[in-house]
Amino acid sequence: MSLLYSTQLPEGWEAAEFSLPTPTGKELSLKDFIDKKGTLIIFTCNHCPYAQAAWPTLIELDEKFKENINFVAINPNDDTVYPEDSLEGMKDAIKDLGIPFPYLRDEEQEIAKAYDAQCTPDIYLFKTEKKKLKLYYHGRINDNWQDSENVTEKNLEIAIESLLAGEDPPDNQPLSMGCSIKWK
Repeated sequence: MSLLYSTQLPEGWEAAEFSLPTPTGKELSLKDFIDKKGTLIIFTCNHCPYAQAAWPTLIELDEKFKENINFVAINPNDDTVYPEDSLEGMKDAIKDLGIPFPYLRDEEQEIAKAYDAQCTPDIYLFKTEKKKLKLYYHGRINDNWQDSENVTEKNLEIAIESLLAGEDPPDNQPLSMGCSIKWK
């Protein structure tokens, strides 16, 4: 496991277009996620311990904010090296974890590269502006990935609340950290 941190991207950076399949073969594109005040795109996977630890929090946040924020997860990992990140593994994760939002497969890894994704999870919160998604927050979920009971900074939740309140993006955007994306 190689620990990496997300890169910094400029506020207002526009989300890159994509069209990716779910594990059941349904194609979803960026335009499917511009109907709410914001969209959270998470580059993640099934095998990484950082990503595994993030799933429960992301599912809770989706439940709390799903009326106003779209959630979508994208798995870009090379499944020939990590078979648990295959479409079958994604189907199992959806079922076992009860993932309620779309979980897409970036088989060619082009979308992860377009977003400059580095690690799993890599978190991108976009604000919807004139049918475009503009980067609002790119950082970690919270300050304690290993122990949700001892979180003192809920960075992502605070960012979502700020976006919904019409506030400026938070100044505090600590980089996300996790396993490196497994490039082909």
